[in-house]
Amino acid sequence: MSIAARPDVPALVQRAAALRQEQRMEEALETIREAARRDASSPQAAFGLAQISFEAWRPAAELFAAARGLLPANADLVRNHALALAAEGRRGEAEQVLESAVDAQPLWLDGHRALASLRITSGETVGFDRSFVAAVAKLPHEVPLRLAWFQWHAIRKDWEAAARILADARGALGAQRVLEMATLFLDCETGPIADAETRFAPFEAIRDPGLDLCQTRYWLREGETARAERVAARQLSGASARLFWPYAGLAWRLLDDPRRHWLEGSPILATVRDLSFAPGELATLADVLRQLHRLRAPYPEQSVRGGTQTDRQLFFHPDPAIQSVRAKIREAVLAYAVQLPARESGHPLLDFRRDEVLFEGSWSVRLAAAGFHAAHTHTLGWISSALYVALPATDELGPAPAGWLGLGTPPPELRLPLQPYRRIEPKPGRLALFPSTMWHDTAPFAAGERLTIAFDVRLPRD
Repeated sequence: MSIAARPDVPALVQRAAALRQEQRMEEALETIREAARRDASSPQAAFGLAQISFEAWRPAAELFAAARGLLPANADLVRNHALALAAEGRRGEAEQVLESAVDAQPLWLDGHRALASLRITSGETVGFDRSFVAAVAKLPHEVPLRLAWFQWHAIRKDWEAAARILADARGALGAQRVLEMATLFLDCETGPIADAETRFAPFEAIRDPGLDLCQTRYWLREGETARAERVAARQLSGASARLFWPYAGLAWRLLDDPRRHWLEGSPILATVRDLSFAPGELATLADVLRQLHRLRAPYPEQSVRGGTQTDRQLFFHPDPAIQSVRAKIREAVLAYAVQLPARESGHPLLDFRRDEVLFEGSWSVRLAAAGFHAAHTHTLGWISSALYVALPATDELGPAPAGWLGLGTPPPELRLPLQPYRRIEPKPGRLALFPSTMWHDTAPFAAGERLTIAFDVRLPRD
């Protein structure tokens, strides 16, 4: 029966989408199932059923296949079908889906990225970008394709591969402004530039966030802190502000500018809370989480080194152990938020209401011996976190601060003379909360398993 004959179906689809937005996933799933039951030919219902099922950690590969039959040209369906196949242990089929798609559409950049990530997280260490290689061979004059390939390796900080790709692009395409910008970025990240001011000058007028970030990082690394601060400051009132607040904070610390205290607090705007768990509750939670760590390597864009990260919104998983800890965490976040200083216009943490807790993302990280988190921030979040579920024995960790969380740790590649504001000792059941714009890292530890839950709280809506 068509949608026209069943006007209730679009309303159900819309209701399911609203419930999903509110992160009421079980209700959203029940609603979209009813929409698909009433009209199996509705493309919107089929897509929604597949997507919500996948996000709610239900089998979804066959649902995506059915939806693709109704919406054969939808690239999101193709990618998510592959992700669902991989999640169900059918990684060969997932790879085949993406390979066929990028072979038919060589300019589908998201498909190339998804395929390369699938191969890396499956444990491949060489040749994982071969779809880019094949596409460039087919379409050697497509600048966006070559740039996407370059950017993918830049995210991985494989500067040798990135340089090789750029050199080949310049040889094939000649002088191109976007290639000059990419080359400038590469040079900034890999060493000092003798004529840096001259190199940056042609791009000053465009105020591109990517180039401003490149320039900010470069001047910080070269000890030109005031210059770095000026470049970062011009982005603090725009759409990319959350990307630049962490760098402005570093500059203010180096300059001993009082705005450092305005931004990150004095003492810093972070807290530690030891949550209450019944005997055996954390052990049960740990067992559940271990079963979800199915990848062999982390995604290239993640901070994880020497471990793995789960692949979907963890708090959407229906397991009672996960839903129980989600409720504890939500209560702790609300308690942290309401005790923050008064609302202050323009502040990346304080300029928001305090009565809403939705999650931008949630995941588990499992680190093995020598594992750690590189210094990073979370540009999409409001409040970020670490909850310790299982830890190595004391004699496995190594001397303190092995395995500890550092707050305010600058990226080591910037070579800045700054120490963390605070180091937090991990303990089972301990939750650390801090602004998403604050730099943080984890020190390596000697042996054992370090199992955590982390999440970003979504920026509240006014």
